[in-house]
Amino acid sequence: MGQKVLVFGDIGIDDTLAIIYSYLSDEIDLAGVVADYGNIPRKNAVRTIQYITDLFPTSESQSLQIFAGAEIPMTAEIPTYVTEIHGPFGLGPIIPPLETEEVFNENFYDVVSLIRENLDDLVIVNIGRLTSLATLFILYGDLMKQVKAYYIMGGAFWVPGNVTAVAEANFHGDPVAAQIVLTYAENVTIIPLNVTQQAIATPEMVDYIDTVGKVPLVKTLLDYYFDFYKKRDPSIQGSPLHDVLTLMAISHEDMFTFNELPVHVVQAPEGTERGQSIADIRPFGSLEEETEKEIKTHRIAFDLDYPKFFRNFMTTMSGVRF
Repeated sequence: MGQKVLVFGDIGIDDTLAIIYSYLSDEIDLAGVVADYGNIPRKNAVRTIQYITDLFPTSESQSLQIFAGAEIPMTAEIPTYVTEIHGPFGLGPIIPPLETEEVFNENFYDVVSLIRENLDDLVIVNIGRLTSLATLFILYGDLMKQVKAYYIMGGAFWVPGNVTAVAEANFHGDPVAAQIVLTYAENVTIIPLNVTQQAIATPEMVDYIDTVGKVPLVKTLLDYYFDFYKKRDPSIQGSPLHDVLTLMAISHEDMFTFNELPVHVVQAPEGTERGQSIADIRPFGSLEEETEKEIKTHRIAFDLDYPKFFRNFMTTMSGVRF
């Protein structure tokens, strides 16, 4: 049995691939998914997760709990969705059947129950906006501080953002929530664009997985995803697997080079700097000029060993050892 994981996601194509990866990996025991707004509306995200669970059935003892998370950010804005990147359901061109729409848990308190029942063994992975996770810190701060570890896909440190010149989508979508989580969570690992943009799946890799591994959806999803990226940047060699890499990080920390630094998320209501992640590299290590508080740092991944990523991804997805 692998590491027990609770995922918070906004269910774009890369989130969907991450969930498929978790089903195929012996290193991950996926206990639950909190489906939030973000890349697509929450109701579509919930429907997609149910569709994926129907395609990848598990034993009753390993059944996946699906929770409806946040519908809007803490900034109170109406979300804008990016269906041109991910499709209307985070499945590219695929529309899941309607009968899966209502099979989920609207009782958010049940997320708390799952965390309490697995507190000694649970890792939380946030691969979408951080609104639902921040809500748990507001309501159940003492409990959330006891969680074994957090892995967060978010941020861009001294590299270009993917929403603005400096901001990454998860932090930009709800910078208030991102700052709450980074202020109160313990044992946080941040997997930012610095490394996720390097975690590329080329068309050749996708074709091999489709031919040899015969994993449902993978080629359809990643061909759709790559079409968008190729139009935006003709020089790109494949699709970046932001969220798959974040799940991999739980068991494969040797793929990364890390640094421990204080982090602040810019709270501007609009503009280029909204959601920018700032890491303080000053030797005295404080984001404030004067402070009597203990300086809180988070572990940030800055470099990726791509060959190790390639071997793990291809072995897991194709069933053939690389």
